[in-house]
Amino acid sequence: MSASRILPTAAPFRNMPAPARRKSHAPPSLATRSQLLSYFDAMLAAYGSQSWWPGRTRFEIIVGAILTQNTSWTNVERAIANLRHERLLSASAIERIPLARLAALIRSSGYFRQKARKLKAFVAFLRDQYRGSLNRMFSTPTLRLREQLLSVHGIGPETADAILLYAGQNPVFVVDAYTRRILQRHNLAHGQESYDEIREFFESNLPADPALFNEYHALIVHTGKHFCRKREPDCTRCPLRPFLPVPPVTPP
Repeated sequence: MSASRILPTAAPFRNMPAPARRKSHAPPSLATRSQLLSYFDAMLAAYGSQSWWPGRTRFEIIVGAILTQNTSWTNVERAIANLRHERLLSASAIERIPLARLAALIRSSGYFRQKARKLKAFVAFLRDQYRGSLNRMFSTPTLRLREQLLSVHGIGPETADAILLYAGQNPVFVVDAYTRRILQRHNLAHGQESYDEIREFFESNLPADPALFNEYHALIVHTGKHFCRKREPDCTRCPLRPFLPVPPVTPP
């Protein structure tokens, strides 16, 4: 996906009427819609489009969303490559393969035994609820499907939202540790917000556009990995530096 397919700049979104606000308990100190779009502009200008989420099929994206829990994407790529080599990137194949064999193939992703059970749980859900069809699953209203996904073993809010956004193209904003860290360091959150409060904040202040949510989350991940690190953040070179409430002191 190229940046031009989303927007050459976030300016077009500024001319859109503000979306209807959803009920949210997020604190009033959070950023405004214009601030969020300014952050998006700065990151997109600095990095360009991230073309995220990598995956050849919707099912592969779902597998990646489950495997990336508590690990780096590099580790997930090795696990997915193993599954692809064994021709296991389909719901029916995952359901047929013995659990121990599946766990061995995804060992690089960490917590591999638990994740093997999570993959098994998802494909069982897909079979039982939607006769194995992703088309049927993603035709379900977003909120209802989100509730169903959250009932599946091993699928929490972040994974459910990644599935909805990246595989299903639903306008659901994905929140992760990078999102929280950036908001807190910019005094846009106090650290006590729930996952859903932060998600609803983004969804209430941005146009409900899956392409925008997709790109925005990918840009946040890039910023969190390379600049807004947990330890030794590189504020000097970060494109979000101009938005810091107090400019950091540059080390001598």
